[in-house]
Amino acid sequence: METAIGISADSAPYIPLDHEPNVTDDARLNQLGYKQELSRSLSAIANFSVTFSIISVITGLTTMYSTGLTFGGPVTMVYGWPIVGVLTMIVGLAMAEICSAYPTSGGLYFWSARLCGNEWGPMVSWFTGWFNIVGQWAVTTSVDFSLAQLIQVIILLSTGGKNGGGYEASKYVVIAFHGAILSMHAIINSLPISVLSFFGQLAAVWNLLGVVLLMILIPSVATERASAKFVFTHFNTDNGEGINSKVYIFVLGLLMSQYTLTGYDASAHMTEETKNADKNGPKGIISAIGISIIFGWGYLLGITFAVTDIPYLLSEDNDAGGYAIAEIFYLAFKNRYGSGVGGIICLGVIAIAIFFCGMSSVTSNSRMVYAFSRDGAMPLSSLWHKVNKQEVPINAVWLSAFISFCMALTSLGSLVAFQAMVSIATIGLYIAYALPIFFRVSLGRKSFVPGPFNLGRYGVVVGWIAVLWVATISVLFSLPVAYPVTSETLNYTPVAVGGLLFITVSWWIVSARHWFTGPITNI
Repeated sequence: METAIGISADSAPYIPLDHEPNVTDDARLNQLGYKQELSRSLSAIANFSVTFSIISVITGLTTMYSTGLTFGGPVTMVYGWPIVGVLTMIVGLAMAEICSAYPTSGGLYFWSARLCGNEWGPMVSWFTGWFNIVGQWAVTTSVDFSLAQLIQVIILLSTGGKNGGGYEASKYVVIAFHGAILSMHAIINSLPISVLSFFGQLAAVWNLLGVVLLMILIPSVATERASAKFVFTHFNTDNGEGINSKVYIFVLGLLMSQYTLTGYDASAHMTEETKNADKNGPKGIISAIGISIIFGWGYLLGITFAVTDIPYLLSEDNDAGGYAIAEIFYLAFKNRYGSGVGGIICLGVIAIAIFFCGMSSVTSNSRMVYAFSRDGAMPLSSLWHKVNKQEVPINAVWLSAFISFCMALTSLGSLVAFQAMVSIATIGLYIAYALPIFFRVSLGRKSFVPGPFNLGRYGVVVGWIAVLWVATISVLFSLPVAYPVTSETLNYTPVAVGGLLFITVSWWIVSARHWFTGPITNI
């Protein structure tokens, strides 16, 4: 008899998937080998809200706007965003199809295991799972650390700005902010899923309204606005990094867009808490990406119309200490009203959006930890997949917050080391996205049984395009970002991702291959 992946022949038999419409969510989860332990109370909107607030275009674009200005400026941002958006949607469509077939909290690593079969399943599940979970921790780290930095900038501007003798917090104060933010996120994520669902939907509304407000308000208030010609045709080659090739510069500028459009695997990790998961999980992925692309482009256009002096915005001598968007907001109000208070309030709107982004990121992290430990892949697994009376994996919540705090401690050594750590947030996470898609179009091409949402005959083509795009960005974003290359200017992305690969391979060869058998049933 055919058996479940990682289950010996004398264990519970594998039940063929039944995608008939009369099969309940709990029954389908049972078919995949798991009993219902989490509270299944999330609607399609709630599932979308968690993912949309993790993508959070306000968070990503605000944090990485300086990168966009440096490498190409308006042209890279205005045209790079839709290019990356379309290719990201292709990755999302490929993931959504697999999510529909296997709606479990494990998400990517479960998909890889199921698509590869018993022989290769445990190994590929191991690698996919660890790249996914470490990538998620890196996302939470970068999001909450960026909020801590923004709070520091808000304090600086509120006390007179850098040129007015404003208070500049030390790196130790920033890390303390980071720890406090993570603690608040862990507390919120310890509440029942119904409460978390409310916060998630509030976060989605805040992100949508915040984008619309800022994209209209900032260029309207600014006394000096960029021309349409500047916004749509100006290509900034003055990056100060010794890079002159326009193609090279454009490629480096795409990191802003790709970093922002990530984290949409959250819809998959929330499927065991979502009603009609095999339909609403895929909908959450696709709708979150699509709406983010539209609103993100509007946000970029609106803010860029308020840009007039790129070198000054990127200078560490401006009032915001080189934080480009903060300086744009501050100057817009200061030049019109003689005070930058309005700009500081707008930064507060962004800070709340980033807070919600980090909150939802911890939610997704904890569900991945819960699922991965449920299958015995983590040290002390029995501790991390425990569920409390409110049906919340509370230990997984606090573990995710703790590890994200530890990852940010590298910033105390140097920001170079910290950037190496969070680089896994983009490349590491996208590698985890690409692995199950690759197996779906290769080893699992004939055995894959699609769920209610499927791409039909286009599934294989879409899957290969997605895999090729991830392979492309893995190379492009590992290129040097400054010349000459020194210990301070080296792009540590390949070092960080390669280090993660070395650790997971070594762990597998030395130990895990003897005891990790892939996803296992708990029925």
